[in-house]
Amino acid sequence: MWLLNRLHNEGYSALLFEHDALGSGQTVASQGMIHGGIKYTLNGALSGASEAIASMPAHWRNCLRGEGDVDLRGGSILSDHFYLWSASSAAAKLTTFLASKATRGRADKVSKKDLPTVLQNPQFKGSVYKLVDMVLDVPGILQLLANQASEHIYKINWRHARFDSQPQTGATTLHIDNGGETLNIKSKALIFTAGQGNEKLLRKVGASAPAMQRRPLQQVMVKHRHPHAFYGHCLGADTTPRLTISSHPCADGEQVWYLGGSIAERSISLPSGTLIDQAKTELKTLLPWIDLSAAQWATLAVDRAEPKQRNFARPDQAYADWAEGCNNVIAAWPTKLTLAPNLSSEVLKLLTDRGIAPDLKNKPEQKVLPHLPLPKPTIAPPPWELAFGR
Repeated sequence: MWLLNRLHNEGYSALLFEHDALGSGQTVASQGMIHGGIKYTLNGALSGASEAIASMPAHWRNCLRGEGDVDLRGGSILSDHFYLWSASSAAAKLTTFLASKATRGRADKVSKKDLPTVLQNPQFKGSVYKLVDMVLDVPGILQLLANQASEHIYKINWRHARFDSQPQTGATTLHIDNGGETLNIKSKALIFTAGQGNEKLLRKVGASAPAMQRRPLQQVMVKHRHPHAFYGHCLGADTTPRLTISSHPCADGEQVWYLGGSIAERSISLPSGTLIDQAKTELKTLLPWIDLSAAQWATLAVDRAEPKQRNFARPDQAYADWAEGCNNVIAAWPTKLTLAPNLSSEVLKLLTDRGIAPDLKNKPEQKVLPHLPLPKPTIAPPPWELAFGR
């Protein structure tokens, strides 16, 4: 949806087809974190991953002010910062690194009097840093993006749709059967941005590459009545956070703590009940003064879809490239929410390099596309609303 808005802003004619609900799957299951990579420095050094996305928070903030390549004015920010905290003095090496010039302006030490409410307890003895990262209300951002391009978004039923590739040109056309009428969608480029759905789409068009990999998670959701909204990474012995907590409002006025980090990455094969027990123990260990005895608990398994990497490595940047065997198909994965702007820039570069550009002399006319007799998709509800009811 970011790409759709970006294409229109550049003068392209573009349509988006969604088979379920907008943002369903990986997007709406994210924690909404727009981060600059400091959480990838937990080994005490800057990395390719941390540097690749260092500019992303500023990019999103520009858009939220209406000064970027996509207009996100009116988008809701749940938190304009994120905390990095240690439960003990075991993170001394990292503390020294965060205090160095390398992270200046990206991580600032928090004094005792300025600690977040959750950590304002005599039992807390660790160190806390404040990051420039922010947390967005993802369903709200999705709705905003959809509203700005609503006339170009349609729902597609793959039982009544198919791709047709012409052997002589390699170009692929989308055919949609609609009540006896066939809609033929011909375009200079078909762009697959369906997350893990890209795998099936690439098979449908007979593409031989790129391949996809899945990085599974099982996250824990804790619904409680505490007023403590908290957004933080707890440091551990690993190069990923021991525990990540983000807070999300529910329709009934309560809130959910959404738990990620190592506990989510290492638990994909665990039964839900076992993982919940582990999460209860972890929170009791790290935040023993917070009473969650009356809280409701649930888990969510989700696959992060990425282009296949050597040794199953985590990609540093968004990915977009022409599919092999299909002259007009681009496969694209942002790899993480933060990199949605980066993904759009990569796609635009591919189009430009191939000479696919809008007619800027007739820019208003370029945006006019015929209305299709197809239904409109809804916005996917957040997983905690599904887990705990509305």
